[in-house]
Amino acid sequence: MRSFNKLVINEWLKMSKKRSFFIPYAIVAVVAVVLAWALKRWAGDMVGSAFDYTAMMSSTHGFGQFVAMLAVIFTAGMISSEHGMGTIKFLLIRGQSRGKVLASKYVAALLFALSLIVWLNVISFASGAVLYGTEHASGAWRDIWIAGGSSLVYSIVYMSLTFMMGVLTRSTGAAMGVGMAAIVLSGITIPKSFYKYVLFPNVDLSVYSHGGHPPIDGMTLPFSIAILAVYIVLFLGASFVTFKRRDIA
Repeated sequence: MRSFNKLVINEWLKMSKKRSFFIPYAIVAVVAVVLAWALKRWAGDMVGSAFDYTAMMSSTHGFGQFVAMLAVIFTAGMISSEHGMGTIKFLLIRGQSRGKVLASKYVAALLFALSLIVWLNVISFASGAVLYGTEHASGAWRDIWIAGGSSLVYSIVYMSLTFMMGVLTRSTGAAMGVGMAAIVLSGITIPKSFYKYVLFPNVDLSVYSHGGHPPIDGMTLPFSIAILAVYIVLFLGASFVTFKRRDIA
């Protein structure tokens, strides 16, 4: 377990040393602050408090979807860049199994997505507190947790898809293109019963909050969670099987 933790830390350090690492955090901070100010000036009645603003920003219908896109962009190059520079070979000759190496990269990607969402919540709440105050109704914290949790699941699903494409194609462009296209297609709903077994209508779990209705009849929260779990297992299964069998040379 200690060796795996070291691999994850190593992956995180490699990510953080890239010049582009802090750009997503900067984008999130700037957008959260500027949008809070813009809404205060031109749509003051739209947001009641920092809690409302944070929940709105974190939701998949708000800035949470853009955070997922940032996570997809970052994940797309995790495998292909290693192949392109030939550094993947050095990881595999250090006595670590291919499964551990790939798992450490996936966990590092998950931590990146989680850190982006936490950062979004912190910046949104701070800017909202300054401009709107912190008075809140009952359930305000719950709304933030639901919005943030739904966005995290949303990001994990599309990151897993992007991660798989990166392993299969070893192409940053292909992985990023598929991941971004999938996010765009998630807004499309086909009113047919078979479509509830497709990934897209299940990925936004926030539709089940506050008595909301799922996009297709027959869908429930446990059903959507089960469908997402199956897809993630398939994505990761394809990734690990391919990575273990492929010739790295």
